[in-house]
Amino acid sequence: MMHKTEHKLLIVDDDESLLGRLARVMERKGFVVTIASCIPDARDCIKAEQFTHAILDLKLEQGSGLDIVQILKDNQPDCRVVMLTGFGNIATAVSAVKAGAVDYLPKPADPDAIVAALLQKGEAMPPPPEDPMSADRVRWEHIQRVYEQCGRNVSETARRLKLHRRTLQRILAKHAPRP
Repeated sequence: MMHKTEHKLLIVDDDESLLGRLARVMERKGFVVTIASCIPDARDCIKAEQFTHAILDLKLEQGSGLDIVQILKDNQPDCRVVMLTGFGNIATAVSAVKAGAVDYLPKPADPDAIVAALLQKGEAMPPPPEDPMSADRVRWEHIQRVYEQCGRNVSETARRLKLHRRTLQRILAKHAPRP
């Protein structure tokens, strides 16, 4: 059984709603959670407390989560870091792992996958999830995220996703696919 004092978690993300939701989920999973929404706040938290685990967003408004990985590695080398990003690609995944992250997960990440990555022993990646999201669901979640980031503007979302506007409207009108 997990003891709360054993797992002190720092979560850094500039998306306030995601930060709050993720903090609540991780508290229910047995972590003592501290949140920060920017690099200076994260730096202050790292100076004030010892963390066993951290979940960091790669792309922050005023910098990169990779900067926080370096601060953690310099001050708390045993902290296990998982990077999250909505902008995943191989180059940034390699950078995150080289900087010291133990895993790199695309948003939206399943909370169980995050916990598995945080609690995995050794350097190996955690085993694949028993019931991962379907490819259709991952696509749908990505489209919804970009749509929200574009202020629910269909034309702008379609342009960024390189989709025809009417195609995007049809996708948005449908219910989410099964996970």
